[in-house]
Amino acid sequence: MAQAKNTICIWYDKDAEAAANFYAETFPDSAVTEVFRAPADYPSGNAGDLLTVAFTVAGVHCIGLNGGPAFGQSEAFSFQIATDSQEETDRYWNAIVGNGGQESACGWCKDRWGVSWQITPRTLTDALAAGGDEARHAFAAMMEMCKIDVAAIERARRG
Repeated sequence: MAQAKNTICIWYDKDAEAAANFYAETFPDSAVTEVFRAPADYPSGNAGDLLTVAFTVAGVHCIGLNGGPAFGQSEAFSFQIATDSQEETDRYWNAIVGNGGQESACGWCKDRWGVSWQITPRTLTDALAAGGDEARHAFAAMMEMCKIDVAAIERARRG
């Protein structure tokens, strides 16, 4: 398989393959494509250990690196998944949070590996793009939410 010109590399302690498999099972246009084992011992592992896993998340090429505990995840990086309905929003949110993840504010959550996700209904991004009162009302409603409530955002858009 040809390597993508630009690939996101995500550092995991030791569970890159489990994370990649979860993403592939959860999001459309996602798959685990290759697994690479370490050819020799390295600081946080041994020869033969899973070193990296190539995968896609909603069409985005990624590499998961089992780099050990030296670096943790941060909200400075997140996947943003656009949704078209409350059902789709709930499905992704519940999959992430229900698999050992945790809720945060304004449509953000973390998976059990600490990777941040924004589960963002298109009605919210459309409202923010509209500007003016519509954006202000939708933004104010969003600020009170953890998981985004599509109906509440639509009501807020109308003022």
